[in-house]
Amino acid sequence: MDVIALVGPSGTGKSHRALVVAHKQHADAIIDDGILIKDGKIVAGASAKKEQNRIMAVRRAIFVLPGHAESVRAAIEKVLPKRILVLGTSENMVHKITKALKLPSIKKIIRIEDIASKADMEKAQFYRLKQGKHIIPVPTIELKPHFSGYLIDPLQSFFKQSSTKRRRLGEKSIVRPAFSYFGKLIIDDEAIREIIRKKLETLTAVRSINHIHVSHVYEGEEDRGLHITSDVSLTYGSHIPTLVQEVQREMRNAIEYMTGMTVHDVSIRVRSLVVEKERR
Repeated sequence: MDVIALVGPSGTGKSHRALVVAHKQHADAIIDDGILIKDGKIVAGASAKKEQNRIMAVRRAIFVLPGHAESVRAAIEKVLPKRILVLGTSENMVHKITKALKLPSIKKIIRIEDIASKADMEKAQFYRLKQGKHIIPVPTIELKPHFSGYLIDPLQSFFKQSSTKRRRLGEKSIVRPAFSYFGKLIIDDEAIREIIRKKLETLTAVRSINHIHVSHVYEGEEDRGLHITSDVSLTYGSHIPTLVQEVQREMRNAIEYMTGMTVHDVSIRVRSLVVEKERR
């Protein structure tokens, strides 16, 4: 296993370029801000951006919090990357990360100024310092299980607005990189309905699915999530509210996991109860 590093001051666009650098350098894994990313998917770790203060964020990023390094090391041993790209603000930081994770010595260090122009770095710093935005180098569909938010376009706010105070590290949002292995991702409503059908077919209490309606919540041109309505027939003899809650939970989890989209609510209408014939 080889280790290379991408080094540059905070806010100069390292994460934005991480996927491109990894691709050019044949690295199949990335370590950035406490997260291990393998083949474009978050497989281990916890983001420093979720910490409540800067000190804890730094400790998270260099893997000195209890159990953090151990869990990521175990994941590395499991997924066996051929080459890892480590991101850091300095050479000292990337060396600390490799030491904490017990990785081989860094073979090559790439500096952000060697791959980005001064104008590009100034633009990245503008988004970080003025607009408080940060990029995590994975497609948005992979971010959803780790961060509460919406399926969005590049450079748009990722956290949903709410009346409750959200934790942040001097930053307003997390955004997806403009570069993505998936390119532009469009999920048709019929695909969502098919996910629901396949999930409900696994539930023995659901005898049939009569209707599935998918509607979107828009704010301007931005898709803010889904409302789902479905008609079902259930097996007679069980507690209906409990069954309905199970169906709602399974539908929501399946859609959010597979699409990365936020499901605002799931409405279930029980159209009929099916009595099973007794076997003789």
